[in-house]
Amino acid sequence: MTRPDSEISEPWHTMSTDDVFSALATGETGLSSDEAARRLSEYGTNDIHDAERTSVFELLVSQFRDPLIYLLVVAALLSLGVGFIPGGEPNYTETAFIVLIIGVNGLFGFVQDYQATRSIEALRELASPDATVYRDGRKQTIDAEQVVPGDIIHLEQGDAIPADARVLESDELRTSESPLTGESAPVEKATETADEETPLAERRNMVYKNTTVVKGRGSAVVVETGMETEVGGIATQLGEADDQQTPFQAEVEHLGKQIGGLVVALIVLVVAVQFLFTATDPVAILLVGITLAVAGVPEGLPAVVTFTLALGAREMVDRNALVRRLPVVESLGSVDVIVTDKTGTITENRMTVTRLYTSGSVVDLSDSTTKSEGDPGESAQSTADGDQLTTPALVPLLRCGALCNNVERTDDEYRGEPTEVALQRIADEADVEPTGERCRAIQFSSERKRMTVLVDDGAVTAYMKGAPEVVLDRCNTILEDGETHDLTDDKRQEILDQTESFAGDALRVLGFASKAIDDPSAEPDQIEDEMVFLGLQGMLDPPREGVEAAIDDCQSAGVRTVLATGDNLTTAEAVGEQVGLDPDGAVTGSDIDDQSDDQLTSTVEDVDVFARVAPDHKVRLLNALQDNGHTVVMTGDGVNDAPALTQADVGVAMGGRGTDVARQASDMILRDDNFATIRDAIREGRGIFENVRKFVNYLVSTNTGEVLVVFLGVLLGSLLFPAQFSGTSQALILTPILILWINLVADTLPALALGADPHADGLMDQPPRPPDEGVINTRVLVSILTIATLLAVTGLGLFFYALDTTGSLLRAQSLLFTFIVVVELIRIQVIRSRYDQPLRSNPWLVGAIGVSLLVHITVLYTPIHDVFQVVPLTLVEWGLITAGFVVFLLLNVVISALNNRLFESRTSK
Repeated sequence: MTRPDSEISEPWHTMSTDDVFSALATGETGLSSDEAARRLSEYGTNDIHDAERTSVFELLVSQFRDPLIYLLVVAALLSLGVGFIPGGEPNYTETAFIVLIIGVNGLFGFVQDYQATRSIEALRELASPDATVYRDGRKQTIDAEQVVPGDIIHLEQGDAIPADARVLESDELRTSESPLTGESAPVEKATETADEETPLAERRNMVYKNTTVVKGRGSAVVVETGMETEVGGIATQLGEADDQQTPFQAEVEHLGKQIGGLVVALIVLVVAVQFLFTATDPVAILLVGITLAVAGVPEGLPAVVTFTLALGAREMVDRNALVRRLPVVESLGSVDVIVTDKTGTITENRMTVTRLYTSGSVVDLSDSTTKSEGDPGESAQSTADGDQLTTPALVPLLRCGALCNNVERTDDEYRGEPTEVALQRIADEADVEPTGERCRAIQFSSERKRMTVLVDDGAVTAYMKGAPEVVLDRCNTILEDGETHDLTDDKRQEILDQTESFAGDALRVLGFASKAIDDPSAEPDQIEDEMVFLGLQGMLDPPREGVEAAIDDCQSAGVRTVLATGDNLTTAEAVGEQVGLDPDGAVTGSDIDDQSDDQLTSTVEDVDVFARVAPDHKVRLLNALQDNGHTVVMTGDGVNDAPALTQADVGVAMGGRGTDVARQASDMILRDDNFATIRDAIREGRGIFENVRKFVNYLVSTNTGEVLVVFLGVLLGSLLFPAQFSGTSQALILTPILILWINLVADTLPALALGADPHADGLMDQPPRPPDEGVINTRVLVSILTIATLLAVTGLGLFFYALDTTGSLLRAQSLLFTFIVVVELIRIQVIRSRYDQPLRSNPWLVGAIGVSLLVHITVLYTPIHDVFQVVPLTLVEWGLITAGFVVFLLLNVVISALNNRLFESRTSK
């Protein structure tokens, strides 16, 4: 989007209001509906989106950019190319089968990726706030995405600001710009023109998209929307950055290249041997090459990987975690550090009054005890229940908190600053109903550190709240048990001691005072002098229920939790200790600034709590952890958190309070903003990795076995049976169409069912896998080679026995074809048994095995067998298959036992 007047080059914050109106062709009454509709069509919707959204066509094409797919395409072309060789005919059936496999896999992956994309769009639409604008001269509420340049927006306390806008009116208007600038203190807004060099964080005449009104009200004219906003500019930069591959993506791609390279090498070797040392004709040599290419490619691998990750992603949605990139589901399984913020993730993001002090006593609402006058640590066992909140001594304190307050209250919602909402809520819980009409307000400022309101309830009373030491300085008396007494030095010190005690428990403490006023128009200093001290209220953003248990679960799983918050050190230490983290040695952002990168890499290993952390500190913490070899989850919700979310191994944004930019930069979105959801996601990731390892073992060992069968079979056949393996294009151990059928039916269906395997117990009692350990580790590689070798040896034994006794290559091929299918379908349970999972635990797998066997029998004993060029087997041949399977199984059990003993002995050392 560009400005309506393209000739305007002066920054909006430097222009006068009249110039802004002129540039935007608007006025104080806003736009007409027709003009707004025209501008919406011209400039686009007011949303933050990826710099370049992937089109449906690009998403579909991307499914076919894979080394394994390239190899199959070559095999299909060779199947047709045979027809150009003298004496050869193009094999249309094989070509069609190969193309079918490619198409089905690509379509399957496309559907899964498209569904994930649609889920993100649905979340964005759900998160889109409303905006109040002036259209046709009257105030209307519209979807924020429909806001256009030139709209006049009305802003109230609690509103999300829908676009970048120039302030027109301000009635104590303050906004929280922490998502954009990282500054937690609210920014006061006014209409004064700013200099061109004024930093964004100090432009008091501008409000920005994705920030929030925390106090007051006002109006503003929209100057930029969508990707042209300050937030949109950051989103564009993120879109231009290259997406980093997850470790799993890199591993799958590397595996595909390895398989492709191995198959090509074998093709060259076999072709060279046959060409140099046998009399096989060129057509037969080419067919062997095609067969090896088909046998070496685990066609079902891309589809099964996508299916398994999609299942995991759907499971995570049920657990309130929305995955933006499927491979991240698996990456969660290797996470060993979580760097989390506090507000809303560890805590409830709801300030709550937990402690009161008045008339010399402390009412502790957090543990239902009341502390008596004297030592702040001493407590009397009187219950702080709802009845105690309404005791006469507390009513003046709670009434002051409710009156000196800008919260707007509806039947089911409080709108305002979290601190003031807490004050209003505790008064409501105590049934304290303040009466009277506010006739004047002396607003809070960072210099005054206090706020005073004058309320007329027949007589005018001033109510003050603020920093306890500031309020105390304005008081000369104290209310105790309904009577006013002099505020002695001893009593002042007692109040200060209580304040320090509250703060030591991470409470935000406010002091309260009041007095009767004769002249409401008097100077503020006169009104706020010689007041009566009422008491203290201490509030805390309490930890979420279940977070401490979730952190403990992560600890048991070898996943360390690090708290990085913008709060002060005392609060960070207290919250960290409450949820089970070690607050000793806690570090602040300024400490991080003072440390070199080398020093920080040491610090991050010993410190659990970081306070006063800015977004750039998060990036340094992340880099230090990754430099130490950790796989890191990083949480964030603000615009400035985007760099850390992008660089993290798994970036996690908040779905409730997170900004669009943070969500765009993330890999996963927490719909409930809850830390416990991260724990659940890690468990799901570990289970998914376990299932991935099962079916990769299953598929790759199968294809490796098929390659060995073809490779060794052709070489041995040329030597042992030269009559059958020379001078004919049919001299193949298995034809490409048979191998494709094995891979499609016998492999892919059960492998898909493996992807839905239930997760084994004790996943969170194990340490995370090392970040450099791939799906195919040494143990899995040994298993793959063992199974493949045994399959080739026993299968070829049956093949050559049948060829020798019957003299029929077709019958020998049919026997070997069926043997491989039966062995693959039954040995899948051998793989699962290593994870202590009985067959009945996965009914989908039982069904897949049954369907695959039924389909195979259909191929053998119906006219379809002519298409596949196989023959029905006799009972004697089924007996041979059974004997061959028993031999395969016994050898597999013996070798597996030896491997287990070998790896266990290595582990113990």
